[in-house]
Amino acid sequence: MNSFKRFAFLLASILLIGVLAACGQTEDNQGDADDQTQEQETNADNGSNENNDSKDEDKKLSGTIKLAGSSTVFPIMEAVTYEYHKVQPNVQTPLESVGSGGGFKRSTKGEIDFSNASRPIKDEEIAIAEENGIQLEEIVLAYDGLTVAVSLQNDFVESLTVEQLRDIFLAERGNTKWSDINPDWPNEPIKIYAPGHDSGTFDYFNEVILEEKPMREGEGVTLSEDDNLLVRGIQNDPYAIGFFGYAYYYANQNKLKAVAIDGGNGPVAPNGETIQDGTYSPLSRPLFTYVNVQSLKEKEHVQDFLEFFMNGPAAKAAEQVGYVALPEEKYQEQLANLKKFYE
Repeated sequence: MNSFKRFAFLLASILLIGVLAACGQTEDNQGDADDQTQEQETNADNGSNENNDSKDEDKKLSGTIKLAGSSTVFPIMEAVTYEYHKVQPNVQTPLESVGSGGGFKRSTKGEIDFSNASRPIKDEEIAIAEENGIQLEEIVLAYDGLTVAVSLQNDFVESLTVEQLRDIFLAERGNTKWSDINPDWPNEPIKIYAPGHDSGTFDYFNEVILEEKPMREGEGVTLSEDDNLLVRGIQNDPYAIGFFGYAYYYANQNKLKAVAIDGGNGPVAPNGETIQDGTYSPLSRPLFTYVNVQSLKEKEHVQDFLEFFMNGPAAKAAEQVGYVALPEEKYQEQLANLKKFYE
């Protein structure tokens, strides 16, 4: 009897231990399951946040950004808008080359969002904008060296003084042949190819070289807002001369010869270094675009485009097409000032 009791007690103990072990395992498994569920929920939340962040970064915008103005600035903005379309393909960016003056005629009426210019806005243009309730903010994009060029076939002009430029281009000087400028030069007509009067490049040349006096016009003079037409005209005539932004010379340097300019300290040819340090004087200048502040305040795609090109593409495009980019901090300073209008 005692042996049977001992056996029964032992059997009960074994069964009790098995039950307790099973319960413990169940609790552990449930704990692991709870931990796993919590981990999955956490991961799901994190994934949701990451997806939201990704959506913000990849947010697709739509609308139209209108740009017009300087033919000199055109190559920069052409490159910038091309790159922007890769990021925001649903934003349309029609870009027109109508000269700086033509751009300001539109921007002061509020017809465009960005007015590209190779000269600063004039006081009378600011007055028109104010009358129309338009505020335009200036953005410096790059530096340019207005380039005087002749054909590669021209073997007699290597450099010119500012006074000789006046002899060639001023109507009041009455010079029509190269021998009028230098008796050792050919007795051949001077053919002039120059930007039209709506061009900021013409305005700049008119101010610093012609001193606001009338330029020679008429026979032997071709004026055009199309810089490529000017390039072709000079290229094909050994007795032609003209001027335009450095980018157009840079893109056609195998067809044209840049003339070194003597501003009083000896002849200096235009290049990235002389344009940036100002030794290519007096023809070094900044290039601009002017943004319509109302567009900037009201249109998210205009804000996005501004931030896009000020964070690298403007500098890259300037260098690619032959201009001189600003230091990075100068772009960021300008961008910070403009963000005040919409942040």
